[in-house]
Amino acid sequence: MGFVIQSNIAALNAQRNLNISSGAMSKSLERLSSGYRINSAADDAAGLAISQQFSADIASYKMGSQNVSQANALLQVAGGAMDQIDNMLTRLKELATQASSANAGTNLDKINAEGDQLIAEIDRIANSTNYSGTPLLNGTFGVTITAGATITASGGLSGASGLAMGVAYTISTADNAASGEDITVSATIGGVEHSEIMYGVATPGTGATKNVTFASLGLTLTVNEHLSNASDGVITGTNSSAANFQVGTSSNAYDRISISLSSVKASALSLQTGQLSLATTALSFLDTINTAISALSNAQGAIGAAQNRLGYASANLSTTIQNYTAANSTIKDVDMASEMTNFTKNQILVQAGTAMLAQANMAPQQVLSLFK
Repeated sequence: MGFVIQSNIAALNAQRNLNISSGAMSKSLERLSSGYRINSAADDAAGLAISQQFSADIASYKMGSQNVSQANALLQVAGGAMDQIDNMLTRLKELATQASSANAGTNLDKINAEGDQLIAEIDRIANSTNYSGTPLLNGTFGVTITAGATITASGGLSGASGLAMGVAYTISTADNAASGEDITVSATIGGVEHSEIMYGVATPGTGATKNVTFASLGLTLTVNEHLSNASDGVITGTNSSAANFQVGTSSNAYDRISISLSSVKASALSLQTGQLSLATTALSFLDTINTAISALSNAQGAIGAAQNRLGYASANLSTTIQNYTAANSTIKDVDMASEMTNFTKNQILVQAGTAMLAQANMAPQQVLSLFK
């Protein structure tokens, strides 16, 4: 090629290679400073998409692990309360054994008084034991309403709370010309029939609702503007998603662990007061207590089984998080040793390119020698 000054091809070539080396060195600096091989979609679009999915799943699994820990803590609270109820049932059996014996004599009143207090305390513990405001042992944990065909929102009932699991509540209404509707609820809980009536419940206004509480049943019904159209029906307490603990990353059933807790209220254990005032009733009460102890043992066994399951779920989540993190690392993280080698190479190329660009820019000056 002849001597030219308008187009310094050597300089352009040196500059092009210098830009390539400089860009590669900048990219190496970015990777070495961030620790990531992929810092933008331009680095690896497919890899970034896969890595983002892994990152989201890892975050979800970590929260699932927290959910498992909290579920286990909830069960520990329930189990601790059941342990105390177990102690009281043992004491009740001791008192019943004493009361059913002829040597109890005039002490029956005192024995019966203590027995009644124990039953009251069992009810208090069952009703007051909760986790973050959610009752655990009164039969309402993880329970929702399953309504009969005639008990619907358009039929006057918008909802219910305090339902005991597996218990069917028969609801009937009757017009009360003076003040509204008479609502009667009856149910068999723990082998004991209960019935309560609320007289003259006024129908709420348009779009409004009203809670009606039946204290003896521990049940609250929410009625609406269609109360006057209500007809008889049955509602039943059944398991619901309220007792599900999310441990996975999707809405699939296998990504949830369902836990139900049995009611250990006195009524659910068929415990009634006044059973130790006579030797004959105390004797039959022994069988009732034995049944109650068996029911409580089953409930405690269910808690233990659930805790074991949660333990395995927690271990699996820990392994999953570790493996997902490792998989994500192979995609997104930079190999520091390899990248440092690239950085050193590019750094040398930049230095060499800069020197060669300077030499190339000096080459046209040789043309001046032709004018001498």
